[in-house]
Amino acid sequence: MEKVRELVSKTDPILKEKIPKFDFSNPPIDPVELAHILTQTMLQKNGLGLSAPQIGLPYRAFVIRSNPIICCFNPFIVDRTSDMVYLDEGCLTFPNLFVKIKRPSAIKIRYTEPNGNVVTNKYTGMTSRAIQHECDHLEGILFTTRANSYHLEQSRKKLKKYEKQF
Repeated sequence: MEKVRELVSKTDPILKEKIPKFDFSNPPIDPVELAHILTQTMLQKNGLGLSAPQIGLPYRAFVIRSNPIICCFNPFIVDRTSDMVYLDEGCLTFPNLFVKIKRPSAIKIRYTEPNGNVVTNKYTGMTSRAIQHECDHLEGILFTTRANSYHLEQSRKKLKKYEKQF
């Protein structure tokens, strides 16, 4: 199977779908293979994270660039801090669009690893933010819908100015 996949377009309907749970008892694809495809594609596209729907696969899984790389199947945020932070966020699906998004600064998440182990971990900083962004993808939520209209408009203007230079 090809290791690097192309990204779907930002208008692909899969990006607005709530993705069903990955069935480890009857896997539609080898979870280790899927983790490898997601990882190789994320690294080749130079992303911080990548969800399966972004490459057209209807599986509830994503990877996050970390050391080691984090691969989550069927993630569930079990707790989040009340401390909210605005940061610029990007997405491989929307090249060069960076939007201020308000998210909790820390989360606790339960997920299944590709080998079937269920783990619960706490994440902060950019890892926490990237995980929340990828969890949104699995719910059919795009980061542009998380932004307030002012920040989204400012970001789109910056993108237009940037694109005119090239």
